[in-house]
Amino acid sequence: MSIAGGLHMAFERISAVDGTALQIFTRNQRQWRIPELSDYDAELFAMAWSQWGDYPVAAHDSYLINLATGDPDLAERSRIAFAEELRRIEKLNIPHLITHPGSHLGAGAEAGIARYVDNLDQAIERSGTRRAMVLLETTAGQGTNLGSTFEELAWIIELSRHPGRLGVCYDTCHTFAAGYDIRTPEAYARTFEHFDRVIGLDRLLFFHVNDTRNEFDSRKDRHEHIGQGAIGLEGFRCLMRDPRFAAVPKALETPKDADLADDVRNLATLRGLAAESGGR
Repeated sequence: MSIAGGLHMAFERISAVDGTALQIFTRNQRQWRIPELSDYDAELFAMAWSQWGDYPVAAHDSYLINLATGDPDLAERSRIAFAEELRRIEKLNIPHLITHPGSHLGAGAEAGIARYVDNLDQAIERSGTRRAMVLLETTAGQGTNLGSTFEELAWIIELSRHPGRLGVCYDTCHTFAAGYDIRTPEAYARTFEHFDRVIGLDRLLFFHVNDTRNEFDSRKDRHEHIGQGAIGLEGFRCLMRDPRFAAVPKALETPKDADLADDVRNLATLRGLAAESGGR
C-alpha cells in the first residue's frame, strides 16, 4: 500500500479493502535520500496499526540498493541505505524487511553471492539492530539478478554470519518465471518439497501472491491479477488451501488503480479459494 500522506496512511488504505496483511516501503524507494523518521511519525504509525488490528506488516527495501555490486561506491551507498532501512523498521516495530538479493552485473553468481553476503552482513552489523529479520525474495532470473533458485538463497543463508536473521519471501510470479511450477497439485507438491529440502519451510515467512503475464520459465517479472495469468486459479487454490502456510502472511502486488477496486477483487478471489477448505 502507498504511504502517500504519511506512513500511517497505509493503514487507512488497507482497511478500505478489508486487508489483513500489509506491505509498505518506509520511504520513497526510488531515491537514495532517506528522510528522518521522527518519534512522532513512529507514534502515528503505531496508533494507526493498533486501530487497524493485530495483523502482520512487512516493509520492502529500496530498489536502488544492490549489495552484490562490484562497484565500491555503489556498494557503500547500498550498505548505508540498507542499514538505515533496518533501523527504520525496528523503530516502527515491523519485523520483516523484504529485499531482492541484488545483481552480480556480469561477475557470475558465485562472485555476486560472495559480495552480497559480505555487504549484507556489514549492513546488518552497521545498523545496530537486533530484532529485524531480512527476508530474501525469490526472483524471476532476469538479467544478472541473484535469487532465482532455491539453491542460491540457501547459499546466502549458509554463508552469512547472521543466518538467524535471514528468511525467505516467496513470490509466486517470480518463482514461476524462474521455473518452479505450482499449476497442479502434483507440481505444487514437488516445488515445495524442493524448497523444504534445500532451504526449509521454517524459513518461509512471507508470500507475495501474484499471477504472471508471462509463460512458465520465462525469466520475466510481470505481475497479473489472480487467476488471469499463466499460473491460473488452480495454483493459487493449492497455496490458499495449504495448512502449512495458513498463518504465513500473504500480500498482493498485483496491478491496481487509486480506487483499490482491483485489490478488493483479488482478495475476494483468494479468500474464496481458501474458503473451499473451510479456511480463512
